[in-house]
Amino acid sequence: MEKIFNNTEVAFALKSDTELDRAYFLFKMIDSEPLVRIGTAVTNFALKAHLPVEGLIRATVFDHFCGGVNEDDCLSVVDKMYTKGVSSVLDYSVEGKEEEEQFDAALEMTLKTIEFAKERAAIPFAVFKPTGFGRFYLYEKVGEKQPLTVEEQKEWDKVIERFDIVCKAAHDKNVALLIDGEESWMQDAADDLVTNMMRKYNKEKCIVFNTLQLYRWDRLDYLKKLHELAKVEGFYIGMKLVRGAYMEKENKRAEEKGYPTPICASKEATDENYDKTVQYMMDNLDSMSIFAGTHNELSSYKLIELMEAKGVLKNDNRIWFGQLYGMSDNISYNLAAHGYNVAKYLPFGPVRDVMPYLIRRAEENTSVAGQTSRELNLLKTERDRRKIGK
Repeated sequence: MEKIFNNTEVAFALKSDTELDRAYFLFKMIDSEPLVRIGTAVTNFALKAHLPVEGLIRATVFDHFCGGVNEDDCLSVVDKMYTKGVSSVLDYSVEGKEEEEQFDAALEMTLKTIEFAKERAAIPFAVFKPTGFGRFYLYEKVGEKQPLTVEEQKEWDKVIERFDIVCKAAHDKNVALLIDGEESWMQDAADDLVTNMMRKYNKEKCIVFNTLQLYRWDRLDYLKKLHELAKVEGFYIGMKLVRGAYMEKENKRAEEKGYPTPICASKEATDENYDKTVQYMMDNLDSMSIFAGTHNELSSYKLIELMEAKGVLKNDNRIWFGQLYGMSDNISYNLAAHGYNVAKYLPFGPVRDVMPYLIRRAEENTSVAGQTSRELNLLKTERDRRKIGK
């Protein structure tokens, strides 16, 4: 099929020469594992010591990977991307919180983004992270079927309530809601919660989406079991499909605790798992909706081919492609230019609070073979093209 992802003029149309240079510099830094390690350590130290580094962070890594410090701050980015047909998912990327007030704040922010989405065609989805609504340890304990103390049970009831409030708001306002995936040892409890929300709010169509991290070899089986349940109980399944974000952590914990790793044996096995899951969902599109969250060009082409083979329209609302803001613009903007549904995850939040997310992003780029060099090649191609044009 036509290779549409090499068109850098389309990919970087919204970037000024200065922004292009900054992106090139940034990915050059990320390309070096020692630099990422040193930069991470220095940044963490500077933030803990309350040194005045937020301005520097904002001018470099933050503005490249984030939409702004609050939801209003993101709107200029949302509007700008939408001029090229690329939608946004506002992602409140504050991680690792432990207090009830912080969970309530995340709930309020998610409700606000649902309201934003209801009012703007440019924002077709809202999103939240399970541990944004409750302590990680609690999910872990519930998932392992350990008895909760009276206090913990009250706390867990609050988590369930937060899920329900958000899913009901999304349903009432007709806004699709993505729920992110996290580490495997807390995911069982999150999966059960999301399934209950699908039962309740996906009766007419997909509103609530769970996430399958397909570097886990057991996830396609999980989807098939969920599908059997959905057929019996009569609800739609929405899934965001990603490869995954916690591989080193997953392998390390499995080794330390002496259980088989949940991660596929190789990159090839992960790719195969991803593509098989896309195929399964496409074969059952009458009762499923897909948010294909991938920076992998081959997987994107395979989904395009499946859509063509099955006569599914490019803008069928049951199929969305998604990438992270600041990455894989060659996929996002070229897909949009060809009429496909595309949304960028647009992280936002106070600079200090978003740093764990940004550090994870940098480390992921360093560890994913070929990702950073592909970004650099595309940026270099576009810089050269513009020089010749001048």
